[in-house]
Parts: sequence; C-alpha cells; structure tokens
Amino acid sequence: MIVLKATQEKVLGALQAVAGIVERRHTLPILANVLIRKNGGQVELTTSDLEIQVRTSAELDGDAGSFATTVGARKLIDILRSMPADQTVSLSASQNKLTLQGGKSRFTLQTLPADDFPLVQEAVDFGPMFSVPQKTLKGLINQVHFAMAVHDIRYYLNGILFVAEGRNLTLVATDGHRLALAQATLDVEIPKQEVILPRKTVLELQRLLKDEDTAIEMRFAGNQAKFVFSGMEFVTKLVEGKFPDYNRVIPKNHKNAVTLGRAPLLASLQRAAILTSEKFKGVRVNIEPGTLRIASSNAEQEEAKEELEVDYDGDSIEIGFNVTYLIDALTNMSQEMIKLELQDTNSSALITIPEQTGFKYVVMPMRI
Repeated sequence: MIVLKATQEKVLGALQAVAGIVERRHTLPILANVLIRKNGGQVELTTSDLEIQVRTSAELDGDAGSFATTVGARKLIDILRSMPADQTVSLSASQNKLTLQGGKSRFTLQTLPADDFPLVQEAVDFGPMFSVPQKTLKGLINQVHFAMAVHDIRYYLNGILFVAEGRNLTLVATDGHRLALAQATLDVEIPKQEVILPRKTVLELQRLLKDEDTAIEMRFAGNQAKFVFSGMEFVTKLVEGKFPDYNRVIPKNHKNAVTLGRAPLLASLQRAAILTSEKFKGVRVNIEPGTLRIASSNAEQEEAKEELEVDYDGDSIEIGFNVTYLIDALTNMSQEMIKLELQDTNSSALITIPEQTGFKYVVMPMRI
C-alpha cells in the first residue's frame, strides 16, 4: 500500500519548513512528532510546541485514500537527508508504523495516533488582516532581532513589539541596554494593533520568510497572532505584558553627529574587541574634530587602539560602550554609511541610517 510518493527533495523541503519549532526533549512525546494528514492528493504537515503551530500543504503523489498519523519529525528528516535529492521516496502507514522506502533502503518508524496530537486552539477574535511583502518583514526582523532579551525575568522583553497603525508597521526590540526600531509602510491604513511576539516565533519567522515580494498576511487577536505565507500557516501565542515606552528611550536632540562608513567602523570595533575580557566587553570611544578613536584593554594590561578619520566638527566626547552591542547593530545592517549621534559621556548614543528614516538603534553608555 503506497500512500505517498515524491522526490526526496520535495518531502524534505515540506518537513523542514514545519520542523523548526519541534523540541528534541518534551514532556509530551507526541510533540516530537509531525502530524501528517492526507486527503486525496493534498497532504498537510503540522507541528506544534503548544504555543506555536506551523502547518504547510504539499502536493505529493499517491493513492486517492486519506489517512492521518504522527511520526518523529527529526528522525524522518535525518533519514531523508541521507538520501540523494532526486531519489523517489514512498511513505506508507499501517497500524502504528510508518514505512519509508527509497531505492534499496527501507525504514520502519514508530507512529502515534493523529487524534492524540494537541492542535493549538485558534482565537476567534482576530483583528483585520493586513499584509506586507515577505522580504519587507524579513528585513525588519533582521534589523531588530539581535536586541531582543534572552531569558530575561522581564518576560515581555524576550520578543519583539509589533505595532501596526495607520500605514506604518513598526518592530521594536530591547533588552534594557539597547533598543532597535525598524519601520515599513503598509499598503492600507489599519486601526492600531500592538502585540509582543515571542523570541522563538521571531527567529522561526526569520528562518522561514523568503527574500521575495510575495505577501505575508498577518492577523492579531488578544493572545494570538496568525501569519499566512508561501503555502504555510503559522499561529503563535503572544507574550502578555506591557512593553516599555520606546519613544521615551529614543534620543531626540543630540547636538553632535557624525556620518561615517559602516564597514571601516565595524572592522575597527571587531579588532578592538579581541582585547576586551570575556566578562567586560567595554571599549572607549573618543571623538573630536576630524578623528574618532577606539581603545580597549584587559586585565593582562594588553591594549588595542584604532583611529578613523571622520568629517566631524562637534564637541570632544569620550564615552564607553559594550562593544558587542555596537558590533551586533553594524553586522545586521547592509548600508554603506551610518550616522552616530552623541550628546555627552553619560547619554545614550543614537545610530541611524542616512538613506533609511525608519531605522533607529539606541545604545546606553557604560562606565569604563
């Protein structure tokens, strides 16, 4: 009884699309599985970790019957990966086993009943649907994701704030020491919607979104978000809590500004970072008319000094930063020039991109 038949590449692609959220260790063994549901020629693959659910449809050949089962997602992927891309593979299910065949290879895997798979209960009160090109959202996430907190006790910082209002979509991330904001324009005006997406959801979207103009449709409910793109449906629980007022954090009238090349600054910071200690990632930045200097040192009394020529005629300022925060921001940009705005030794710095008004990065100074 052959139930499904397709090339290794096709089956593996569909599985990899949904398997990113599958945890290797889980209190519920069935959550390590992928739910495979076949109805005629249409096959649906679904995974869940109880908070996020990802579903994709794949056109796979097979007989006309329908069936549903769940099988270990990672094992299935590992087996498929070990086969040639153009090899035809077939999947057949009977009782509590799934058999995968390709060429002269044959694997029999244990299954668990489809009825036991815990599907996420979808909200009924989703707000209006709006959409942007996938590459727009991917670009916004790329510009802010690194500023999310990791395992912060202030759980609302372990994710990204999504604000859709009027014709603007704004994404904001902060870990309390730095803040990144990126903005894009929507095609339609929509009423204000504000949600916090969990870190895992953000990283998964970043992985799945394509660099293309096809749309991603978004809808938000009180405690859930739903994304539809590239034949996939992505439902996620939201982070509850009040995100900090990011507008208060963004400096408004810094009187000293310098525009300089992103790549030379990044290279200088990366070199200076080599001689910072593991615990203490501090670098000193000195700016005066015509020159920007970067210096670092460590407990072994080693030191690094870097100097860049800049077109600057403002105040002389010496300020300390966590070098990782600066490197993260510059690495996640692709533009040639950046603008650095400073006030004094104790005020946050603002980094912007001259040709892109929608991006702002704020980094707090550190005592050195």
